[in-house]
Amino acid sequence: MSELHKFIFEGLPVRGMLVRLTDSWQEVLARRSVAGDAFPAPVRALLGEMAAAGVLMQSNLRFNGALVLQMFGDGPVKLAVAEVQDDLAFRVTAKVVGEVSEGARLEAMLNLHGQGRCAITLDPKDKRPGQQPYQGVVALHGDRRQPLQELAEVLEHYMLQSEQLDTRLVLAANDEIAAGLLVQRLPVQGEANLQGAQRNEDLIGLDEAFNRLALLAGTLTRDELLTLDADTVLRRLFWEEPLHRFPALRGEDGPRFVCSCSRLRVGSMLKSLGRDEVDGIVREQGRVEIGCDFCGLKYYFDPVDVGELFTPIGQQAPGSATPQ
Repeated sequence: MSELHKFIFEGLPVRGMLVRLTDSWQEVLARRSVAGDAFPAPVRALLGEMAAAGVLMQSNLRFNGALVLQMFGDGPVKLAVAEVQDDLAFRVTAKVVGEVSEGARLEAMLNLHGQGRCAITLDPKDKRPGQQPYQGVVALHGDRRQPLQELAEVLEHYMLQSEQLDTRLVLAANDEIAAGLLVQRLPVQGEANLQGAQRNEDLIGLDEAFNRLALLAGTLTRDELLTLDADTVLRRLFWEEPLHRFPALRGEDGPRFVCSCSRLRVGSMLKSLGRDEVDGIVREQGRVEIGCDFCGLKYYFDPVDVGELFTPIGQQAPGSATPQ
């Protein structure tokens, strides 16, 4: 079962999380396969890493709303998206417009000519009037303009720029599991921060405890992250450290795949297109077919369904068509 483990290092200004998406990640890939729209292997791996990273970041922020992690650029992968709700429900999708070579990394997929970007959007659940989602954007290159090849490097760079917090992130994914480990220096709080005696940016790279723990986290290999259980990973990495673990989050309390698409939402989208355009599609194809980009589920609207969409409820005949 997919699970999220949170922990702190007692007496040290460092926190951490470990996520393992197993059944939920396999369900995502199975749905795409059934729909006949499976992504190339490097794209599947990227989306798995994005799902794991999104869960870690959402749980870290404890944001009341959706966290949307987007990668977009000028390569064969036009867009990759991971969306994680505040209850850790997630979904992912991508738009692939060209051939993705076997073993392609971030630059080859999204950043061929230096135009690749990573955006993180925080969309509040209960918006106040006029409130807009917060969005931060970083390029897919480092401080010396070198192209970054791994999602973990991009997100570490993002956290350093946006939050002024040292972060170590290890991500990996295959067709069975998507997993990630996050270790982060805690922000300066209390009187020292309020008086300006210590600011988060003043401690970048200087906290010895974080540097030591980040070095240990960095020894975790891709194969270990994908094959070892959480207990074994944490014991091997931090067996000499004052680690305090919190109860694992699983099932309805933990990370899981959920798609918010519905026939009602698809119908509303069709109504926004207008009767003439939708009728034109029906004349050409016999019915309207809409597939969800996130879960692969297909919705069909025949001429009777379309007629009902554009007929006020009070004027509809009894015995409407059964949704397909």
